[in-house]
Amino acid sequence: MNILVQKFGGTSVESYEKMDKVCEIIKKHKDDGYDLVIVVSAMGRKGAPYATDTLIQLCKQANEDMSKRELDLIMSCGEIISGTLLVNILKSKKINSILLTGAQAGIITNGKYGDSSVVKVNPQRIKKELEKNNVVVVTGFQGITEDGEVTTLGRGGSDTSAVIVGAGLSAKIVEIYTDVDGIMTADPRIEPNAKVIECINYDDVFQMAEKGAKVIHPRAVEIAKNNNIVLKIKNTSNPENGTSIGSYLSREIDTYMNNKKDLMTGIANANGIAQVKIIDCKETTFTDLLSDMEQNEISIDMINFFVKEKAFTIEEEKLKCLEKLLDKYDITYEIVKNCSKVTLIGSRINGIPGVMVRIVRVLSEAKIEILQTSDSRMTISCLIKQEDLIKAVNALHKEFNLSK
Repeated sequence: MNILVQKFGGTSVESYEKMDKVCEIIKKHKDDGYDLVIVVSAMGRKGAPYATDTLIQLCKQANEDMSKRELDLIMSCGEIISGTLLVNILKSKKINSILLTGAQAGIITNGKYGDSSVVKVNPQRIKKELEKNNVVVVTGFQGITEDGEVTTLGRGGSDTSAVIVGAGLSAKIVEIYTDVDGIMTADPRIEPNAKVIECINYDDVFQMAEKGAKVIHPRAVEIAKNNNIVLKIKNTSNPENGTSIGSYLSREIDTYMNNKKDLMTGIANANGIAQVKIIDCKETTFTDLLSDMEQNEISIDMINFFVKEKAFTIEEEKLKCLEKLLDKYDITYEIVKNCSKVTLIGSRINGIPGVMVRIVRVLSEAKIEILQTSDSRMTISCLIKQEDLIKAVNALHKEFNLSK
C-alpha cells in the first residue's frame, strides 16, 4: 500500500465550504494513487457550536464539577460530528469512504481522562477498509482503554492521533493541514516580517512547539522522530507549499540545512505566565512544597534555585492553587503576573559565544526588562512583561535576520 495520512484541523472542517476544499485535496491525492487515512479535529474553534470548548462549556453549565469520565465522552463527540459530515460529503462526490472512531481505529490508551497517552495502535480495521478502496476517516483526539473506556488525548491530540496512526501503518509521510502556510519564524500576528520555514529538523520544531508555537503539538513531533516519519505542515487553502519536518538524515532536510547558515531558526512565545520568587525558605520546607505542587499538578518552568532565593514560573491559571500552598507553609514570596516567555530556537547556537550578549543588548536598547532567563543547548528563553511582548519579538527577529 502507498499509505498517506492527512490530518485536518478545526478551521479546515469548520463549515461545509471548508470541507469542500478538504474533499478537493483528498480527491487529488486519491487520484495520484495514495491509500488515504484522514484524521479530523472538531469543527472550528472556541465559540463554534460543535467545537471542543463549546461542548465542555455545555456540560459545565449543568455541573461545574462534572466528572472527567463524562467530560471525555462529550469531548469525543466533536470529532465524530465533523468526521460524519466529511464522510457524507465525500460520498456525495462519489468518493468511497468510511468513518472510524478512535476506538474502531484501534487506538488504545492508558486511561488517564483528559490527557491520555496512546499505549498501542491495532491498525487491522484501517487496513481492511483501505483494501476495500475506502478513504478512511478517523476521529482524532480520542482512543479507548483495554477496559472499553473512551478517553481523550489532551490539547493537540488530533496531531498525536495522526502521527500515531501513521506509525502503526508504517506511513512515511503525515500531512498536517491548518490555516497557516507552515511553521513560521515567529507568530505572524506579532511579527509582520515572519516567513515560512521551508524545512526544519525535528529538534528545532519540537522546541518551537514546546515553547509556545501552536502549529503542531510537541508530542506528535516526538512520535514522528521516533518513527522517522516526515511531517508536512500545509495550509488547506494553499496546499502547494508548506514546511517539511524531518531528521538530518533526510536528503531534503539535510540539503536545506547545509545551505542555510543562519544561527537561529525561529522565535516562539507563550503568554499567561507568572513569575514566583520564594525568599529565605528552609530546604526541607521547600522540598515539602514541591511535593505538594506535584500532587496538585502544578508544573514549573524557567527554574533558578539559589541558597537565598528560588525563582520559577508557572501558568497563571494555577496561581490560586499555588498561593494556597505557599500560605499553608507561611513562606515569604513574591509574584509577578502578566508575564510572557520569549524563546529563540536554533540547533546551531550550542557552543557559540556572544548569543546572550546580543539578546541582552537588543532588549536593553528597546527598554525591555528581562525578569529571568533560562537556556539549553539549542534555546534561550527570556521572561518579560506581557506588555513588552510585541516589541521584544520584533527586535529579536530583526537582530537575528530571520526575515531574510
